[in-house]
Parts: sequence; C-alpha cells; structure tokens
Amino acid sequence: MKDALLHIELVNNIDDYIEELADLLVQVVEDGASIGFLPPILHREARDYWANLLNPDIKLWIAVQHEHVVGTVQLHFCGKPNGNHRAEIAKLMTRPQARRTGVGRALMRTVEAAAWNDGRTLLVLDTREGDPSNLLYRSIGYQQAGIIPSYARSANGNLDATVLYYKLLELNA
Repeated sequence: MKDALLHIELVNNIDDYIEELADLLVQVVEDGASIGFLPPILHREARDYWANLLNPDIKLWIAVQHEHVVGTVQLHFCGKPNGNHRAEIAKLMTRPQARRTGVGRALMRTVEAAAWNDGRTLLVLDTREGDPSNLLYRSIGYQQAGIIPSYARSANGNLDATVLYYKLLELNA
C-alpha cells in the first residue's frame, strides 16, 4: 500500500459518512464505473441509496485516508440455507484520484478476511468486461466463471458484457 495512513473500517451506522459516501458514488458513476447507476446521478439519489443500504445481510467497509472516505466495498451474504457458505462482493469503489494506490486491494483483503471469519468459503462478484477492475480481481486470485453479454447499459446506451468471477477461500487459508 502506497500510503500508510489508510484506515479501513466496518460501518454499522451510515449517518456519519452519508455525505461523503454520496459524493463518492456520484464521482465514480460520473467517471464511468458500472455499479448499477447511470450518469448523471443526483447527490440526492446517491444519498438515498446509502441511507437504505445496510441490513443484516449486507456489510459495508469504508477506506479512510487523511480523514476522507476514499473507497468502499460491500459483502452481501446469501440467506438461503444451501448458500450460507457463500457471499457476493459488491460495489467496490475508489475515488478516481485514489486509484492505483492500493485502496481497492486493501478493501478486498479486508472483505475476504471478514467473509472467511464468518464461515464463507466462496466469494462471487461481477464487473464490466474490459474495465480495469478485471486486472485487480485476477491479480488477487479470482477465477473467471463466464461472461454474460449485453448485461448492463452504459452511459452511451451500449449494452456491455459482465464478467463473473469467483474465489474459493479455503484454497487460500
């Protein structure tokens, strides 16, 4: 990690961070991230998203650097009896100016450790084909399971493919 001042924290109450989280979401969507939203996204919409996020099946971590939120990641637990060994990683976000500084990698290490500690041995995620995030996921041991064409609409109206990844945590324990 390039900056030792990075702190990653599990968030149980979003109130103290909601404005910075809303700003983060607006920034990454405007920068082209494929995370379920299309630009332009209003600050109010982003705020509403965060205000309604947390529940017992979703955990949220934030990365704080120099007293500002620079990234987030979520872990969505599978609530089905036959899926209590797995979880989905969602909405890995890093502020554009903090990319390629180790924030995303640190968030992924944190969420993987938390999943393992919670008894989850299979993690899944997806990301738009061709995005830089594919390089990160492959570099930390995620295996490509497949590609779904025309999965998500981009800001330009194109339907882009998504790449599905998985990681078996017991192989890395």
